[in-house]
Amino acid sequence: MLKKTSSLADYQVIIIGGGPAGLTAGLYTCRSRLKTLLIERGLLGGQITEADKVENYPGFPEGISGIDLGERMAEQARHFGLEVLSGEVTAVDLAGEWKGVDATVGSYRGRSVIIASGGSHRKLGVVGETELLGRGVSYCATCDGPLFRDQEVAVVGGGDTAVADALYLTQFVKKVFLVHRRSELKAAPVLQERAQAEPKLGFLWNKVVQAIRGQERVEGLELAQVTSKEKSYLPVTGVFVAIGLHPATSFLEGKLSLTPDRRVPTNEFMETEVRGVFAAGDVRHNALGQVVSAAGDGAMAAITAYRYLRGG
Repeated sequence: MLKKTSSLADYQVIIIGGGPAGLTAGLYTCRSRLKTLLIERGLLGGQITEADKVENYPGFPEGISGIDLGERMAEQARHFGLEVLSGEVTAVDLAGEWKGVDATVGSYRGRSVIIASGGSHRKLGVVGETELLGRGVSYCATCDGPLFRDQEVAVVGGGDTAVADALYLTQFVKKVFLVHRRSELKAAPVLQERAQAEPKLGFLWNKVVQAIRGQERVEGLELAQVTSKEKSYLPVTGVFVAIGLHPATSFLEGKLSLTPDRRVPTNEFMETEVRGVFAAGDVRHNALGQVVSAAGDGAMAAITAYRYLRGG
């Protein structure tokens, strides 16, 4: 339940989420001289802060660490006046001319809202995953990789993040096993080429994790072949899960229509079904899942919000 609007701080734009989409939106709205508040529950930069190196964002021919890119985006937006609060949005009221936003740090209202809340790591949903979290189970290779020096570990997934994580881990570990449920990777060709050429990296095709085993720490994975269901056991001391994101949209339940995978439908201008409410980045349906596309979404959402506020 939102608090009474009489106590709310007023903004022209409230941005929920501080990843590339939210920060770019904030840069554009502030440059348009719109009073803007951004609320982020974690690190500014969002999921990219977990990337060891971002090589596909224009302007950085040698690549840039995800943390550095996030910090630069935040610094640039703040330079133009973006207000940033660290907290988690718990409820919204999107009806009417003024939209209400409740967060763990207070209550606010804005004439428009840009939802750029991204997502959280998808879980395998198997025995041992929760029990051994932080004791060999990780969702962030760049955060925890150095802890597994000279050990054998597994990465679960086949997309860009999984392959990049596996390559990063080869700097520290003795062996990385990439466990993928299909017979070929989904990652960009350049990443696939690097992975195939890396002697420390092994591939376990058409296999899924059925359980993560261990007493005090991870000791191994129970695997099953996708078609034959043949069981096998992989002894490893760590497992890094990289199977995508679960959209952070729980606070939107009953406020906006969501797709079956819990993302926010928009048109090409980032407009949702509610006037004055926009969505951008990974939280949006059909999102490409790239930093550059998230930034583009954020720019479009901000420009459309500006036109909306100006009566366009």
